[in-house]
Amino acid sequence: MPQKIPPTDTTAILQALSGFPNGASIDELLAVLELTFSRRTLQRRLNDLVGQNKVITEGQARARRYKITNQGSQSSTSGREEVFAEEVLPLSDAGKLVQDSVCQPIQKRQPVGYVRSFLDSYRPNESFYLSADIRGHLMKVGHPLGADLPAGTYVRQIFNRVLIDLTWNSSRLEGNTYSLLETERLLYAGEDPEGKSPQETQMIINHKAAIELLVEQADEIGFNRYTICNLHALLSDNLLADPTAGGRLRSRPVGITNSTFFPLEGPQVIEECFQQVLDTAEAINDPFEQAFFAMVHFPYLQPFEDVNKRVSRLAANIPLIRRNLSPISFVEVPVRTYINGLLGVYELNNVDLLRDVFIWAYERSSARYAAAQESLGEPDPFRMRYRTVLMHTVSEIVKSLIDKKRASIHIVHRAQSLPESDRLRFAEVVQIELISLHEGNIARYRLRPSEYKAWREVWR
Repeated sequence: MPQKIPPTDTTAILQALSGFPNGASIDELLAVLELTFSRRTLQRRLNDLVGQNKVITEGQARARRYKITNQGSQSSTSGREEVFAEEVLPLSDAGKLVQDSVCQPIQKRQPVGYVRSFLDSYRPNESFYLSADIRGHLMKVGHPLGADLPAGTYVRQIFNRVLIDLTWNSSRLEGNTYSLLETERLLYAGEDPEGKSPQETQMIINHKAAIELLVEQADEIGFNRYTICNLHALLSDNLLADPTAGGRLRSRPVGITNSTFFPLEGPQVIEECFQQVLDTAEAINDPFEQAFFAMVHFPYLQPFEDVNKRVSRLAANIPLIRRNLSPISFVEVPVRTYINGLLGVYELNNVDLLRDVFIWAYERSSARYAAAQESLGEPDPFRMRYRTVLMHTVSEIVKSLIDKKRASIHIVHRAQSLPESDRLRFAEVVQIELISLHEGNIARYRLRPSEYKAWREVWR
């Protein structure tokens, strides 16, 4: 008889498998699950789920893949919200009330429109969605760097990991069926897996471009039109029916699926509220309050024709990147609980459930990246000082297909703009970067896989 598996283990495994419609290997599951038990225990858990007809297997030995069944899918959707939210993502009493309300049949929920006073009543640094205790707690868990370093220093150290995590999880929250490993292969090797729609592939590629904007321009981004509109333009590229709508405020009505909320209409008032959201967010001093305010008010206003939630999730990282705090990548956030949190904002103007999700998600993200940062050690001050010129030099050598002999001349020429005492060290660092370059780290230099492959042929 199959053993009884702890509900939290069942939920976590089924939820992970639900992101692999074509099945997942043990290694793929280990890559997305943060387990407190061993690989062998995971194997036993999977065998037990097979015995319960919630999971089936395909293939043999190392080629074996585990795939969720209809019964398992029901357990990972209808039961997942209750078990996962209650036991893994603990909800506050206030959050539970919101969830109970928005989970009623839509016929029992009151139709509502955009409430301008919800925005008007918020006063930066006087009103708070996050209490002082919560803000203090998040600052404690999310502050990995003690030094006063340039904006974006921390996220650049862990860029490859954040790029994959945030791209995959933000896309997953939109219903994208790419697995974590498929996302990684697409971004770093340009491999487009079979069975995925062009829209899903485009969504992944768009996230990469938007995240790179935030990281590369860390000292310039903010809650302003340039940042938010360009985030939208990058995230919505080639995904909107109207190709001119990217980065533009909407001029037509939109609806929210499975909600009784009717977003604001009228271009002029949308324009006014959008500017008010930007001004209010930029005036907030606390980075976590800023981040959460963005997660609340960008989706609530729906300033763009589509892709508003994606904009809000990436915009939430703006103050975190600027202050060298851990980014929030929404690792393991249950889709239904996140959507319910937004429905609480839309239909009730209540942030309690979304706040529970935000706090839990940030704790998970910060723990993940604190461990990654600890393994990296202290950042090299020299590399930080010359980060821009280092990046440009490596990028130029690769894109121009410069071989080893000519590369030395190019590096010496580039070094002439530096103080004489730093030129030799600069040349050494560039050479180390070139030797260490591989498909898994080319994104930091804004290089495409095709450019890297062409250069490697010359470099050899």
